[in-house]
Amino acid sequence: MIVAFSVTPLGVGEDVGEYVADAVRVVRESGLPHRTDAMFTSIEGEWDEVMDVVRRAVAAVEARAPRVSLVLKADIRPGVTDGLTSKVETVERHLAEG
Repeated sequence: MIVAFSVTPLGVGEDVGEYVADAVRVVRESGLPHRTDAMFTSIEGEWDEVMDVVRRAVAAVEARAPRVSLVLKADIRPGVTDGLTSKVETVERHLAEG
């Protein structure tokens, strides 16, 4: 399972980087495969472990912000591992083939 999610603190002004860093820190400390880009953090693992990390990431932001927005998208595919890498590699292979 891959989950792409974005946690945004509301009511704290425009500079939210330090709050987002709190959420990303939780993901990194989880030990699960992950990637962070400008819009989302993607994390891969089993349902319970991934959702626990998302819950803790939201809680980390919620501890300092009066309101939190969560956007979440999930690719639920039992038995698939290394999807974070293999999905991108497949697209890159097709692009290289022209």
